[in-house]
Amino acid sequence: MRTHEFLSKLDSKRIVDAIQAAEAKTSGEIRVYVQRGNLRGDAVGAAQENFHKLGMQKTKERNGVLIFVAPRAQKYAVVGDEAVHQKCGEHWQRVVDLMHDHFQKEHFNRALIEAIKQIGELLAKHFPKTDSGINELPDAIVES
Repeated sequence: MRTHEFLSKLDSKRIVDAIQAAEAKTSGEIRVYVQRGNLRGDAVGAAQENFHKLGMQKTKERNGVLIFVAPRAQKYAVVGDEAVHQKCGEHWQRVVDLMHDHFQKEHFNRALIEAIKQIGELLAKHFPKTDSGINELPDAIVES
């Protein structure tokens, strides 16, 4: 699917609201990144590269998570920073599988919102909300 078609079907407000709701229970940070055009290489490598380009490794607790989607290639990945990966890394494939099922049915919003909810629950368990409650990263969907 062409990226602009995919993006036109997303309800950005609902996705941002889901991110904010998830982050309300954790000190972790969640971002969604949509890759325009063709994907060279695998989705995990591209997700890791974009994780660093977005500066997600700069969070205080190293607990950022990126949901990466390449609509044209029909590939997606979830990657987390060091602290998150140590505690939650084995769960990423389950989240990707969930997204895959929904993407196959063209339930794009549901795929992302449910992935965000699952990631939020994992983050809340291992990185509960702190008193500071500072949102370290923007919640908007990133397109590139």
